[in-house]
Amino acid sequence: MDGARTPSTGEVERLLRERTADLQRVKAEYDNYRKRVRRDRMAVREIAVANVLTALLPVVDAVDRACAHEPLTPGLKDIADTLGARLGALGLEAFGEEGQPFDPACHEAVVHHAAPGAERLVCAEILRPGYRIGDRLLRPAHVAVSGPP
Repeated sequence: MDGARTPSTGEVERLLRERTADLQRVKAEYDNYRKRVRRDRMAVREIAVANVLTALLPVVDAVDRACAHEPLTPGLKDIADTLGARLGALGLEAFGEEGQPFDPACHEAVVHHAAPGAERLVCAEILRPGYRIGDRLLRPAHVAVSGPP
């Protein structure tokens, strides 16, 4: 005989449990890695979209000014509608409405009109809309506020 011993049934079962536990640990680590990579990819995508949208805000402003001050031709209307739809599909949201309470986190007061007797600041006029994508502020709204002196 060559002196090699045959492992007992109990020893084989113990080795099987150890290898199964090792395999389960490796699988859990791999699943966590996949989730982390997916989360990182989404974060990079969100940052890239936010950067592109921020760079396009002057174009949006120019189109808005043209629509406000020029006769609305079919071509200009088509450009404005298409731009708004495409940017909206990427998650761009305009905000800022007259009469809404002033929030320094998302509004930038450019003008202040004193209103004796007023209890709080409100947005009296939207000078330039603000934009956000989801919870991320891309640009605060420039507003004229009225409220306590």
